[in-house]
Amino acid sequence: MNDEPMNDEIMQTITGRTELLGLLAHPIRHSQSPRMHNLAIARLGLDYAYLAFEVDDEELPAAVEAMRTLKVRGWNVSMPNKMRILTCVDTITPAAELIGASNTVVNEDGRLTAYNTDGVGAMEALRFFDHAPEGRTITIIGAGGAGTAVTVQAALDGAAALNIFNRRDPFWDNAERTLEKISSRTGAAAVLHDLADQDALAGALAESSVLIDATNVGMGALEGRTNLPDVSIIPPETFVMHVVYSPAETRFLRDCGRAGLQCTNGIEMMYRQGAAAFELFTGHDMPLDYVRAHMGR
Repeated sequence: MNDEPMNDEIMQTITGRTELLGLLAHPIRHSQSPRMHNLAIARLGLDYAYLAFEVDDEELPAAVEAMRTLKVRGWNVSMPNKMRILTCVDTITPAAELIGASNTVVNEDGRLTAYNTDGVGAMEALRFFDHAPEGRTITIIGAGGAGTAVTVQAALDGAAALNIFNRRDPFWDNAERTLEKISSRTGAAAVLHDLADQDALAGALAESSVLIDATNVGMGALEGRTNLPDVSIIPPETFVMHVVYSPAETRFLRDCGRAGLQCTNGIEMMYRQGAAAFELFTGHDMPLDYVRAHMGR
């Protein structure tokens, strides 16, 4: 195969048997998912096409029924639809149920199953960097959508202990409910702390080998801000990941890098959650080396 499929080569793969994949979100035009999946499809010579559909929360039920009727093979779901999608499907996997949200739906002969690959992406990223979650004590900042997915999947994948830090914001009550589920359904010991309690944070970090900032602090309107102004409390052997990948280096990661800590942004998590969804859709492994090499071209 050529290194980069030409546009006309991609178009020649559209046939009467081509199956549709997609993404339902609002806004959506910034998404990298269509390029990532279509690169993988073209590289493997599969008969699929992946498109983006701008669908908001109110439009979601009708859009899902249209996808079912059109026999769309599967689709990803992003904000603001990740929670409401659970009311539109037939089956919810244990991880999606524990998280309370789904980012991937697979259509098996009209029966829709909701999955969540966000947490899978985070755990696979840890494995990629040789910090597999099994048996580890992990500290996670943030109990929103990404934080919940990361926390639940870490527990399901065998983390020994989880220290979750969050502000006492609207996500706090949901975090308490999530930890009750984790305690009753997994072997992980999970504790929720107020992010304002810096002594508790320092104590948790002293026991942890991985720190994950699962918030968007540092991107968009919050660019230049950080949840952890003093990174000196992070032990030097700790592996640090911030789930943000745009900008590529948040203030938090820049501070960690200057302190000599091993750290990464969320780009590998993004690739890995996409790869997990791709395998669910197609039954094939995403050619990640090829996708990484060509995403920016």
